[in-house]
Amino acid sequence: MTRLQTIDFPNFHRTSVGFDNLFDQMERFTTTAATNYPPYNLIELNENEYLISLAVAGFDMDDLDILKEKNVLRIEGRKTTINDSSITYLHQGIAGRNFKKEFTLADNVEVENATLELGMLNIHLVREVPEADQPKKINISAVNSLK
Repeated sequence: MTRLQTIDFPNFHRTSVGFDNLFDQMERFTTTAATNYPPYNLIELNENEYLISLAVAGFDMDDLDILKEKNVLRIEGRKTTINDSSITYLHQGIAGRNFKKEFTLADNVEVENATLELGMLNIHLVREVPEADQPKKINISAVNSLK
């Protein structure tokens, strides 16, 4: 009895049609899941609202970029290093290094707003299901079969 240990994604990709987005998401997950910097929380506020909070101590609003492209939310932090020779660190625990964090969003999830407060970047997300995709109750009418 042989067990499947690995999947050969390049070959699987060549024999499947219409799954391009799936493979892009899987590749994105394997490349960005390796880093834990900066630390973050994913919070479900209710059934249709979410909050992503990233700890970005030392970053200013000008150092941060948020971009939503299709179903991918990309957050980048670029810290400009200032070589100040007058500072002697005995311990430098606040990293302040550049980062890129990506989150895959479900369909119909949009960014409501983003705030930076006390070193926390908070991104408020809302699921807005279009009217056409919402459940629709169908009324049943009686038909008089006697003529």
